[in-house]
Amino acid sequence: MGTWTRACATDDVELEDLLRFDHAGRSFLLIRSPEDEFFCIDGICTHERVHLADGLVMDGIIECPKHNAHFDYKTGEATRAPACMNLKSWPVKVEDGDVFIEI
Repeated sequence: MGTWTRACATDDVELEDLLRFDHAGRSFLLIRSPEDEFFCIDGICTHERVHLADGLVMDGIIECPKHNAHFDYKTGEATRAPACMNLKSWPVKVEDGDVFIEI
């Protein structure tokens, strides 16, 4: 089991938007769904190691800004080439207006 680490305040992430969070040499993405749920996946595309923070978020998908690979932000699953490897997803909890991820 990992350690719960505070990533941001809930107000730091708009609905259907994402926030980059760097911790201990890794990049993570926090995503707030239209249903007001928070998800966390690795923040680097598995195709060419590009930060996904500049990508587009819509309909449960993050699109890589470089080659348009798609990832399901709830599971990290690669859903469109050129990415063929999934992103790791991380457990998330919200407490007292803060978002924590289990790293």
